[in-house]
Amino acid sequence: MISKFLNNQSKTITGAAIILGAASLASRLLGLIRDRVLAHYFGAGPVMDSYYAAFKIPDLLYTLSIIGALSAGLIPIFTKIYLQSGENKKKAWKLISNTINILAVALATISFILILIAPWLVPMIAPGFDGEKKELTIIFTRIMLVSPILLGLSAVVGGVLQSLKNFFIYSLSPIFYNVGIIIGATVLVPIFGYSGLALGVILGAFLHLLIQLPSLWRAGFRYSPIFNWHDKNFLMIIKLMIPRTLGLAALQLNMVFITAIASTLSVGAVTIFNYAYNLQSFSLGVVGVSFAVAALPTLSALAAEKNWPGMIKNISSVARQILFFIIPLSVIFLMLRAQIVRVALGSGAFDWNATVRTADTLAFFSLSLFAQCLSMLLARAFYSMEDTRTPLKIGVVTVIVNIALSWYFTRSINFGVKGLALAFTLSWMINTALFWIALRFRLGSLDEENILRAVYKMSVAALLMGLTIQGLKQVIAPMVNMETFLGIFAQGTLAGIGGLIIYVLTGLILRGHEMFVFIETIKKRLVRRANLPRDVSGIGEV
Repeated sequence: MISKFLNNQSKTITGAAIILGAASLASRLLGLIRDRVLAHYFGAGPVMDSYYAAFKIPDLLYTLSIIGALSAGLIPIFTKIYLQSGENKKKAWKLISNTINILAVALATISFILILIAPWLVPMIAPGFDGEKKELTIIFTRIMLVSPILLGLSAVVGGVLQSLKNFFIYSLSPIFYNVGIIIGATVLVPIFGYSGLALGVILGAFLHLLIQLPSLWRAGFRYSPIFNWHDKNFLMIIKLMIPRTLGLAALQLNMVFITAIASTLSVGAVTIFNYAYNLQSFSLGVVGVSFAVAALPTLSALAAEKNWPGMIKNISSVARQILFFIIPLSVIFLMLRAQIVRVALGSGAFDWNATVRTADTLAFFSLSLFAQCLSMLLARAFYSMEDTRTPLKIGVVTVIVNIALSWYFTRSINFGVKGLALAFTLSWMINTALFWIALRFRLGSLDEENILRAVYKMSVAALLMGLTIQGLKQVIAPMVNMETFLGIFAQGTLAGIGGLIIYVLTGLILRGHEMFVFIETIKKRLVRRANLPRDVSGIGEV
């Protein structure tokens, strides 16, 4: 029974998004614990600056070699072969074995080369680092370069599970990744010194892979020692992934450039930026990623049928669901930013000055949450139509704008690290606007009338929610000790809950469709009845 539950397939976008969102919520909460542990022991100083800067090269390798292939190549090709194979799935599983073997050799080779030239790469990533800080960054980078190999193999396994609509196990892997990092900070650092931080990343990557292997085996995979560069299906994956990979390369290089600028600012700027980015990514992962990943199979099926009215209906419906969740989360991050940062990170070496700088940076990030989430959905709409070039072009424009604004806000206006977050926010708003215009030109409409009507109701509810939170903060503050963790936690939690209650009640009074969709979906899943039909959920079946 447990095995059946863990490997259960999701049949609707909303249902799949709820599973992904719930697991992402657990992962993000553990991520907050991870960051709090790091902040407690190491604060926002040179060690954490080196740690986060060292992530950039391994992250770039992982992103370019894996994520592009999965989003644009591996999943659709594997799914096609798997469905066409009937009872005998050997051809599909041989493709996975071949992909794993080639990828493992390629990643191991590239990682080894990068390990050798790390002393020359790190000054390019963090030109503001010197002395011990630079040397520590080099050590961290060399150790962490083992992780893309493990994460690469794990991503292939995860891609197969996504193709088979087994989202639950796939969504658990980030939780175990964070567990490894926490073990590194608390157990390995006392044994191996600061290198234990990087070793924790490797441990997390190993656990990320390990948790998914039993489900892959249960699905029917059997390993084959195949190594065929000329396999036509593998070459098709490479062909489809190239534009997607170039787009991701632009976005990753953008983060590298931001890190380079941050390294020239005050001590702790790299860490402050990453802490604030991780905090805002909490809601991004729970809402944006969950709905975008869940929507891709349905959008792909509709695009294959050239069912454009269905595409428009589903994009509009999913966009409204995303906004329904992300708007109140944005209000919470904006109104309770100091409480969130202090509760999540404020202990030990993480002092009040670091709290204020992180909260200010988080405020700017929170303004772009809606844009980041919608962009994920709109990009996948293009992928479903086998168009990876348009997202590439928009991504390049976004990077150019972000780099220009980052330089302007930190050099000409001297906003410091929060200027990087402001530049990031404005560039992502432009990114979403360009995606929307391009997709509307392609489909003729995105059902803007219904979206604007829904946004109006959500905005009214969000405004009342914000006022409620601000009022409750003032009322609760004198009742608790604001110099303690429990006092700050109580103020933020009670004010946030009060605001959410007002948001829900206002949504019900205004009869927001998305509110009723969410309630109905929860009811269906709780009573284990049939999934919502297309005309009730407004979101097509997967």
